[in-house]
Amino acid sequence: MTEMPKTAGQGRNRKFPSRSDGSSVNSADIEPNQTDFRGRAGGDELPEVDDMYQLPTLFSLITQRYEGETCEGQLHGNGVASFEGGHTYKGVFAKGLMNGPGVFTWADGLRYEGDFVCNIPMGQGAYTWPNGSSYKGEVYNGIRHGTGSYKCANSGVLYRGQWDQGKRHGKGEVYYNQGESSWYKGDWVKNSREGFGERCYPSGNIYSGEWKNSLRHGEGTMRWLKLGEEYVGMWQEGIQHGRGTHVWILRRVDGSQYSQSNRYTGDFVQGQRHGQGTFFYAGGATYEGEWKNNKKHGEGKFTFKDGHVFEGEFVDDQMKTPSLNGNIAPTPLCGVAGSDSDMPLNIECLLDKFPQRKRNTERKQVEFVVMRKDTELRSIYSFYSRLGYDHSPDNTYLLSHLLLWRLLKDCNIHHHDITLTQIARLIKENSTTQIHSPFTPMPLGGLLRCLVIVAYHIYNRDMASNKYLLAACLSKLMTDDVLPNAKNVKGFLFGQPDLSVVAMKYTSRCWEVYQAYSAVHAAPSEDQTMTCRHLLWMFKDLRLLDNKLTTVRLLKIITADSRDPNNLLSCLNLEITFLEFFEVLLCCAEVKCQQVSKSPEESHSLSRSDDEAGDLSEAEDSEKILQTASSLGQSMAECSDTAELSPAQDILESQQEFKTEVNERHQSAGETRGIEAKQETIHQFFNHFFFPAFEHHQLVTENTTEDKHPSN
Repeated sequence: MTEMPKTAGQGRNRKFPSRSDGSSVNSADIEPNQTDFRGRAGGDELPEVDDMYQLPTLFSLITQRYEGETCEGQLHGNGVASFEGGHTYKGVFAKGLMNGPGVFTWADGLRYEGDFVCNIPMGQGAYTWPNGSSYKGEVYNGIRHGTGSYKCANSGVLYRGQWDQGKRHGKGEVYYNQGESSWYKGDWVKNSREGFGERCYPSGNIYSGEWKNSLRHGEGTMRWLKLGEEYVGMWQEGIQHGRGTHVWILRRVDGSQYSQSNRYTGDFVQGQRHGQGTFFYAGGATYEGEWKNNKKHGEGKFTFKDGHVFEGEFVDDQMKTPSLNGNIAPTPLCGVAGSDSDMPLNIECLLDKFPQRKRNTERKQVEFVVMRKDTELRSIYSFYSRLGYDHSPDNTYLLSHLLLWRLLKDCNIHHHDITLTQIARLIKENSTTQIHSPFTPMPLGGLLRCLVIVAYHIYNRDMASNKYLLAACLSKLMTDDVLPNAKNVKGFLFGQPDLSVVAMKYTSRCWEVYQAYSAVHAAPSEDQTMTCRHLLWMFKDLRLLDNKLTTVRLLKIITADSRDPNNLLSCLNLEITFLEFFEVLLCCAEVKCQQVSKSPEESHSLSRSDDEAGDLSEAEDSEKILQTASSLGQSMAECSDTAELSPAQDILESQQEFKTEVNERHQSAGETRGIEAKQETIHQFFNHFFFPAFEHHQLVTENTTEDKHPSN
C-alpha cells in the first residue's frame, strides 16, 4: 500500500475536505402574534436549525489499490484509487496528487464531484450527502465559498446565494418549503439575516426592511395580508419599537359596515403603543396624547366625529368624566376601532318629552353611559351580528332586525310587558323603514338608540326620581337585563350553531309565508303582523297537525317562552315577530320529523288519510281552543284525545316539562342522529311538509275565490 503524497505545509491530520462553520438554515419561521387588537408584531423567530451535515476529515490517505495511468512511478493521468477505510476516488491525478476534475466518495456515502487542486476540493464542485442533501457551487479549500446553492433533503430548505468561509454571507435567498411560498431574500452576515431583506411567511404575511441577528431590527414594513393590517416604522429584536404607524384596513363587502381604516402614528415600546401618539378612527374620531401599554393614559385630547372635544386626563383607556352622582369617574372611549358609536345618538323622540333646557344635558349623560359601557356594547354588537353566518370576510356584518330580536329575547326584554313588535314600532325612524322585516339592517348607532328607547319605556316610572332620567334608565337596563344575559343565546334558530347556517337558508321563503298570513288577518291600514292565534290557525289550515304534532304540543311550543304561560288567552293574542314565528317552525320540524321511518310523502299521506280520525280530532281541538279560550277550564277538557286528561291544568303546568324534554332531546340528538341527521330534519320539514302544504293551500284558496266570484 502506498501513502498519498502531501502538499507543502500539509500535516498528517489535515481536514480534507472540511466544513469549519456552524452554519444552518431556518426551516420554520414563526408568525407574528396576532391574538389581540394591538397588532403586535410578535416574539422572536425560532432559532436557526442546523440541517447541514459536518463534512468528514481526511487523514493521510493510504492507497490500497490503483488502476490507471502513471508517470515516472507516480499516479498521473486518469485513474481510480481505493483508499484504506473504504474511500474511493475516480478522476485526474497529477504527480501523485488528485488534481483536476474528479469524484471522491467517502465510506459513509458522502460524495464530492468537482475540481481538485493538489488534493484539495477547489473551484466548482458539488457535495451530495447520503440522505439526499446537496450543495452545488464554488468551493475553496474544501469549504463552500463564493456562490452556490444548498438544499436540505429533510426539511426541503433551499438556499441560493453567496458564501464566505462556509457561511451564508452576502446576498442570498432561502426558501423554507417545497412550494417556495415561504422565503427570505436579502443580506446575510455569517449565517444570520442582517442588513436589508424581505421575508414572506407561510401565511402570506410579508416583512420588508432591516434585519439584525436574523430578527427584524431597524426600519421596516410588515403587512398582515389576511388581517388587513400594516406597520411601517422602527423595530427592535423582532417587535415594533420606536416611532411607527400601524394601519388597520377595514375592507368592505356586501353587508359590511365599514369601508375605511383606523391608523395609529406614534411611539411603540416592545410592541405596544406607548408614549406620544395619535389614533385616527375610521368613524371620524381622533385621539391625540399619551399612551401606556396600548391604552390611552395621561394627558390627551379626544375629538368626536361631530366635532365635540374632550381634553383632559385619561386613565387605562378611560377619560375622567362626571358620573350620574356628580363625581368624577373614568369612562371608556372607543375601545374597539372602527365603530360609529362616537356619533350623536338619534333619541329626539325621547328628548322631546323633556323641557328644552334639559335636553342637551340628558343627551350628554346618556352618551356618558354609552361610553362607560363602550367595550361591552361593541362586543355584544359584534357577537350577534355574526350569528347565522358561516363566514364573514372582514368580520363587520351589520346587525339585522332578526338578530336584534334574538338579542332582546336573550335579555328577557319581552318579559317587561312589552313585545318585540311593539319595540319595532317604537324604534321606527321613518315611514320607509320596514320595521317587521327580519332583513332590515341596523348599525351600532341604531342598536344604541334602540336600547335607550327600550330602557325608557321599561323603567321611566321606576327611575323618575333620578336627576338624569334617560341615563338612569339605560344604566339599569344594562346592569339588570343586558350584561347578565347577552351572549347566552337561546332559541331553536341560533341556539344550535351547527344548524343555524342551514336554517337561515329558509328564512326568505318563510318570510313570504309570514307576510301572506299577516295580510289575511290585518286591516289594510295596519302594519301586518301575526299573533299566536293566527299561527295556530295556520297549522290547522295547512293540515300539519298529526299524532306527533298535536294541538296541545303546538300550544306548548308557542307559549314556552312567554312571560306568563299560565295566561293562555293573553298568549294567544300576543303579536309575534318573524323570529318567533320561524323558531316555532324549527321546533315543529324536530317534533314532526323525528324518527321518520317512512318516506316524507308516505308520512304526509298518513297524516291526512290513515290517521284521519286523529287529525280531525286535533283540528276540532284547535278550533275549540280558539273559540273558547276565554273559558279554558271548561272547554279544554273537550280538546283532548284522552278521556282522563285535564287539558287546561296539563298545558299550564307542562311548560317547564316541555323545555326539559327539548333540552334532553338536544343533548341526545348528537348520539342518536348526529348533525347531518338534524340538518336533514330541517330540509325534510320545509321541502316535504311546510312549503308544499302552503302552496297547496294557496292554490285551493285561489280556486275557491274564483268559484265564489266567477269572472263575467
